[in-house]
Amino acid sequence: MAVEEPSYTLVRTFPDFELRRYPTYAVAETEVAGPFDEAGNQAFRILAGYIFGDNRAKAKIEMTAPVSQRPAMSEGERIEMTAPVVQRPASGTEGASFVVSFIMPDRFTLDTLPEPSDPRVRLREEPGKLMAVRRYSGRWTEKSYRENETRLLRAVDDVGLKPLAAPVYARYNSPFSLWFMRRNEVMVEVAETATNP
Repeated sequence: MAVEEPSYTLVRTFPDFELRRYPTYAVAETEVAGPFDEAGNQAFRILAGYIFGDNRAKAKIEMTAPVSQRPAMSEGERIEMTAPVVQRPASGTEGASFVVSFIMPDRFTLDTLPEPSDPRVRLREEPGKLMAVRRYSGRWTEKSYRENETRLLRAVDDVGLKPLAAPVYARYNSPFSLWFMRRNEVMVEVAETATNP
């Protein structure tokens, strides 16, 4: 079944990633603590409740893709990227917190989205940005994500782009999809430069 995805403009294609410009869009998100591989499942139940009617209007909201996951940090906090390009807690992700987001359908704004009943669900506007994006298939594991995150960050560095925030993990398929047919992406916001259109 086709689901809505956020629109973007393809700026440029590189061998290991695409450079995409995303407009502003609304998200419903929640923060969960726990290992990387379990955070998405914990958060999915909370966010699915919101879109399936656990909101003040009892309204159902259609599912979109992707579901994104990023390390939790202060709102608006930016991370300076340095070498090496691999970024993760020294002891893995035990004790870590992640923010998991559902992108809201394009027909909604923050003013028209129903108010969540669950206080763990936050509604927020994601500002437009320039993103370097690496697409891959396979299982939803931290190992697979980290390998692709490393490849993306190295490729971004190799072409002289500067990451502005922690990478984001994006999943496009349902848990019932065959693992080898799953579409996954690792995305990182990059700075605008004179050579970016």
